Amino acid sequence: MPYEFIKIDKSERVAILKLNRPKALNALNTQVLKELDLAIDQLDKDESVDVIIITGEGKAFVAGADITEMKDLNAEEGRRFGNFGQKVFRKIEKMEKPVIAAVNGFALGGGCELAMCCDMRIASEKAKFGQPEVGLGIVPGFSGTQRLPRLVGIGKAKELIFTGDIIKAEEAEKIGLVNKVVAHEELMNEAMDLAKRIVKNAQKAVRYANIAINRGIETDIETGIEIEADLFGLCFATKDQKEGMTAFVEKRKAEFKGE
Repeated sequence: MPYEFIKIDKSERVAILKLNRPKALNALNTQVLKELDLAIDQLDKDESVDVIIITGEGKAFVAGADITEMKDLNAEEGRRFGNFGQKVFRKIEKMEKPVIAAVNGFALGGGCELAMCCDMRIASEKAKFGQPEVGLGIVPGFSGTQRLPRLVGIGKAKELIFTGDIIKAEEAEKIGLVNKVVAHEELMNEAMDLAKRIVKNAQKAVRYANIAINRGIETDIETGIEIEADLFGLCFATKDQKEGMTAFVEKRKAEFKGE
């Protein structure tokens, strides 16, 4: 379907979803969130796509939620706006297909929150991260208070949220907020390389692993181990498991079909 603020390109079982509102630094207003919601549904159902890369057009990944839309909201309207953003980001987080954030520039507020709901984050050396909402009289509203401490620890998350500090990509990598920092001109090549390294494997196994990690991290370790055991068992009902192990024994390259 046509989008006004989103571009989707597909190649070699990888989809690149680009937020395309550069004049507003890709700020997230209701329309952008609605389009992102629909695009994620589209890519989730697309059998030609195994991995999704999310990035931004221009000098920003996403500079935040749209302040011009938020500034006159009342308490109930603010809650509804936050809830909608949370819903969209949670949908991304719960996708079985891996999602990579290729952070090309500013990832502030809602932009940092969007990056955090992805499975992995590759950052340009020009990227900057932060949750500066307290400087606007609000708290992070798209689950930043929940995901940031899970990624970097409670103390560092509180420091970043309470101060509103904006950090460079190198610091983000140091604290575990991003997986890797690369030269700006190499960002999409690095993201595509990572995606292709995932695509070459058995996709049911990749998705089961994603489910195991995402569900397990939200519970106690005993329950998490049981989740893993169930999904480990399910792998043996797939054709890819038979192909992968047979290829290993026969000393040849496996030809996975995603079945």
